[in-house]
Amino acid sequence: MRLLERESLWRAGESAVSRRAQRASALLICVAICFLPGFIGRAFPPGPWYEALVKPALTPPGWVIPLAWTSLYITMGISLFWFVDASPPRAPRLPLVLFSGQLVLNALWSWLFFGLHQPGLALIEIVLLWLIVLGSALSFARRRRAAGALLIPYLAWVGFASYLNLELWRLNS
Repeated sequence: MRLLERESLWRAGESAVSRRAQRASALLICVAICFLPGFIGRAFPPGPWYEALVKPALTPPGWVIPLAWTSLYITMGISLFWFVDASPPRAPRLPLVLFSGQLVLNALWSWLFFGLHQPGLALIEIVLLWLIVLGSALSFARRRRAAGALLIPYLAWVGFASYLNLELWRLNS
């Protein structure tokens, strides 16, 4: 094999490793971004106010919540990565605006519900969150079906959380 051919093969191997490293970094960044609402939400723990509320029968035990959110944030991050990875450089930005908006609303809910003790206001906000997650899932699915499908568990969880929020507001108003 000639020297130039060997150098060309070497560079091709290096660029493949570099592309894998870049994709792995991008995936980690997408997952980290999706954990931001959780980190913000930790500033507003349930506390005594929440403990004193009358809870609906389907309220999960406290240990379920961090496990559920950890799983959801990871799948949201993978979904975001798959969407971005499948997007051409000049792709429409509306899906990313929707996705960013749901991250903001996700963080805002904790402040409204646990921080301000406003379950009625939080209920309005979480319904809006559900709609924007739905919009994100549909817009992601248009680009890459699996990216949209990965948001379905999140959509289901926000729907369940909406039910709990409604019942907490109803039972304690």
